[in-house]
Amino acid sequence: MTGKRLEGKVALVTGGASGMGASHARAIVREGGKVVIADVVDEAGQKLADEIGPDAAFVHLDVTDADQWADAVAACVQRFGRLNVLVNNAGIVNGGLIGTYTKQQWDADIAVNLTGPYLGMIAAAASLRAAAPSSIINISSGSAFIGNVGIHGYTASKWGLRGLTKSIALELAADNVRVNSVHPGFIETPMTAGLEIGDFERGPLGRLGKPGEVSNLIIFLASDESSFSTGSEFLIDGGFLAGPRAVVPE
Repeated sequence: MTGKRLEGKVALVTGGASGMGASHARAIVREGGKVVIADVVDEAGQKLADEIGPDAAFVHLDVTDADQWADAVAACVQRFGRLNVLVNNAGIVNGGLIGTYTKQQWDADIAVNLTGPYLGMIAAAASLRAAAPSSIINISSGSAFIGNVGIHGYTASKWGLRGLTKSIALELAADNVRVNSVHPGFIETPMTAGLEIGDFERGPLGRLGKPGEVSNLIIFLASDESSFSTGSEFLIDGGFLAGPRAVVPE
C-alpha cells in the first residue's frame, strides 16, 4: 500500500540501514516522501537505498562526528532540495553491572544515543527552519521512564534524550519545527534478537512489537497530521509501562 501523507517531505533517518531505521525509511517513501538513509554500515545502507529506488539515497554518517553531520545534511539538500524531517534513530546498548561496566562503555552509549541526536539537531536546524513545517523525531526508549539493571549508560542516555527533546522543542517552536520523542518497548530487531525475553517483557499484549508498527507512528509524527504535537512523548510498548499482564477471571 502507498499513500501521500508525506508528499513533499524529505527525511534523514540515522541508523537507517537495518532494523527499525530501515523500516522507517521504506515507510517514508511508501507515503510519498523522500529519504536519505544515514549509517556507518555503508554496504547495507547503499543496498537498501538501491532497493527502495530513486526516492532514497545513502550517506555515510557517524552520528558522533559533527563534521559528518554537516555533510549529511548538505547531501540531503543537494539531492532532494530540502530537509524537513529528521529521525534520530541510531542507537547502541552496552551492558554491565556496576564495577564491571566500564567508562569506555558509558562514553560510547552517551556519545551515540544522546550526543549524536544533539549534534544532528544542531546541524539540521537551519535546513529544518527553511523547509518548515518540519519535524524532528528522537527515538528514545521505554527505558527513559524506568531504571534498568546493567544498562546504565543506555538508560541515562535515553532519559537525557527525553529531556533534550523538550528543551529543543521549546526553542524551535516559533520556527514551526516540532520536536517529539518516541519510546518503543521490546521490538523485533537485530538489537533484541540475542536477548532472552520472557513473558514479563512481552507486556500486556503478550508479544514483541513489529518495526512496522513503530514506523506507523513515525509517519504520523513526520506528517502534518501531528501539527499540534511538540515536546511530547509517544510510548509504543504494548502496554509494558502500564503494568504487568493481567489475569482476568472468567
